[in-house]
Amino acid sequence: MKLKQFLKFEWDAIAGIIAAVIAIILHLLHIVDEHTILLILLALVGLLFINFLRHAKENEITAEKVTETAHRIKKIQGAIAPPDVILVGPRHLRSAHEQFLLNLSGETIWFNVCLTMYQTQPLFDALLKPALDSKKVTSIQFVLDQGQQQIWQQTVLPMIIACNAQTKTREPLWRDLNNPVSFILGDSALSGETEALLSFWGAPFMAQTVGHEVPRYIFHVQRRSELLPHLEDLVRTLLG
Repeated sequence: MKLKQFLKFEWDAIAGIIAAVIAIILHLLHIVDEHTILLILLALVGLLFINFLRHAKENEITAEKVTETAHRIKKIQGAIAPPDVILVGPRHLRSAHEQFLLNLSGETIWFNVCLTMYQTQPLFDALLKPALDSKKVTSIQFVLDQGQQQIWQQTVLPMIIACNAQTKTREPLWRDLNNPVSFILGDSALSGETEALLSFWGAPFMAQTVGHEVPRYIFHVQRRSELLPHLEDLVRTLLG
């Protein structure tokens, strides 16, 4: 047995119990009388009371330290400013995107997104359908490069119609977008304010696959970030 475990035993309580057992045995053997037994029992009660007071004081000190630590943690948390932007890496891209869409609400802007991401049914179901099915999302407005019109008409729009979501999805606004920025912008039902899911075309933010690029890193732009007004101004400028 380790020394620390040995020292943790309540030896005063153990000694009191042993003394009580010995006193009872001696009384049964008629070696000591009732008066002696009574004195021993009173001494044991006093010992147990002292032990109780010692533990009560230790518990009080522990409670004070816990309260003090909780106040310090709360103070530290209050001093830490929440991040404006959260970088999401490859291992968490799918889950972060899905969670963002589940929290999305109100009117949403899908700016310069690559429609090839929605060409296959599994990707469409994971990356677009949650917003189409969500009752919190009232409208989806795509702002797309003119070069994607064929993909929209032949692939994406039929899948949207199959979901009975064509009334929620507005006619895309086609522009000549020579812009490396892509984002989804809308209110978050979780925070109650505007947030964005932002990505950039090209390395190192995109990975090259067969025929097109796919996101490798995305940025979750948090509420009250100074970046959000710039994204909104970019949309307003292009919409004229």
